[in-house]
Amino acid sequence: MRKQSHVESGPARLLEHPETMLQRHPQTRHLLVVLPAGTDWHDAPEHTLVMTALKRQRKKPDALGKQQLTLDLPGGCLASWLRLDARKPVFEQQTMLRKALKPLLDEQPEEIEIAVYGDDGFRDAMARQAVYVTWLNSTAMPSWKSDHKAAPLKRISLHGAQTRDGMARERALAEGNSLTRSLTMEPPNELVPSTYRSRIRVLAEQHGWTLEEYDMKRLRKMKAGAFVAVARGSVREDAAIVRLGYKGRGAKAKTIALVGKGICFDTGGHNLKPARYMHNMHDDMNGSAVALGILLAATKLKLPVRLEVWLAIAQNHLSPEAYTQNEVVTALNGTTIEVIHTDAEGRMVLADTLTLAAKEKPDAIIDFATLTGSMAVALGDRMSGVLANRDELAAKAVAAGTSAGERVVAFPFPEDYDETLDSGVADVKQCTLEGEADHILAARFLNRFVQDRPWLHVDLSACRCKGGLGAVGSDITGFGVALGLNLLDTLV
Repeated sequence: MRKQSHVESGPARLLEHPETMLQRHPQTRHLLVVLPAGTDWHDAPEHTLVMTALKRQRKKPDALGKQQLTLDLPGGCLASWLRLDARKPVFEQQTMLRKALKPLLDEQPEEIEIAVYGDDGFRDAMARQAVYVTWLNSTAMPSWKSDHKAAPLKRISLHGAQTRDGMARERALAEGNSLTRSLTMEPPNELVPSTYRSRIRVLAEQHGWTLEEYDMKRLRKMKAGAFVAVARGSVREDAAIVRLGYKGRGAKAKTIALVGKGICFDTGGHNLKPARYMHNMHDDMNGSAVALGILLAATKLKLPVRLEVWLAIAQNHLSPEAYTQNEVVTALNGTTIEVIHTDAEGRMVLADTLTLAAKEKPDAIIDFATLTGSMAVALGDRMSGVLANRDELAAKAVAAGTSAGERVVAFPFPEDYDETLDSGVADVKQCTLEGEADHILAARFLNRFVQDRPWLHVDLSACRCKGGLGAVGSDITGFGVALGLNLLDTLV
């Protein structure tokens, strides 16, 4: 029986106490203490117990900068202590906070108290990080275990810092990331294109987004042959390109198009994946979920930007109607494509979706997709890669990822790689069989469909990381939401 997630209810209530926490309250049961790097204890409550524990382990006070210490305090309080260095990358700070919070959150408390020490700047910055990481990891995710009992965190009591905005940005980011993760975790029998589209309709109504759906009948009439080629392999005629709109504050707001790959399950088609590589292919809709997470966060924050969100929702199934190698199909923009490998379906559905997005002439296009295995080979699952047709856009993405704690690497985008995709029977090959530099070739292929609009492609190799990544403790990371929101700040 499916257990409901608590994503819709939002993060726990935040209670802020501006005074530095000098004495631990008797009712405190779960406590996180954040200190600056160094050896100063800043009169933190019962730090002598921590000093004794460190001494027993033959460790110095600054050891808390490498690994947190979790211990039981008198009165039944479980406390995690750590030191954070404000000079270290945000990714490292978030990773340490996530690991320090885990033993506290594992007990599914109703309340966690967070005490931060140090100067004003340190307390404000680390309080924001600590609360954000707590919100992310205390939101209940979907579970189908019969014995699953979720007890969501109800309150976060913050001591030592106070924010006038109630940490609105951190809250919005947590909600956006949680939406992305909860959708991506849905098993493939629960989230097929029809049910996914229904979920999106509900979200659009809840948040006031405009909604337009290009179903298969309409796409065939429009001659969106690249998308239709992939979608026709499913016995369900439920694939669609879904367009959502958010009109931000300001008459002169820039328009940014977000495009997401939404393949609800990818068998590889006639070029069938082996079991090892088909496992977890319900994650292949993660790019669309990232776009939705960014849209939700931007809406919550009422950002002064117009967002056009285009989601390519389909499945890549094997059937008598499925597309095959050596077919030549005509994309929406008239480009003829020679199909080389049916498992390169992502770039096919994105081709027509990018064409629709570019037709509206947005100020920039950003697409998110779990697109190529070669990106995972290049970077593993702890970073993602970006490619862009403007160098400054790629540079902004790298900076945005660094400040968000979501690391991305910019790959070169050389024009001469187009020669590799030359076809003898069509305008372009979809890919090659050799597979070399496929992440670059895929981007060069997609570049044909953006009408030279400023465009960034995010290949989400860090969509899933066993044991968590950065701020997030679940295998599904929601990577891209924080990156995308930070990037919007630089584009508007």
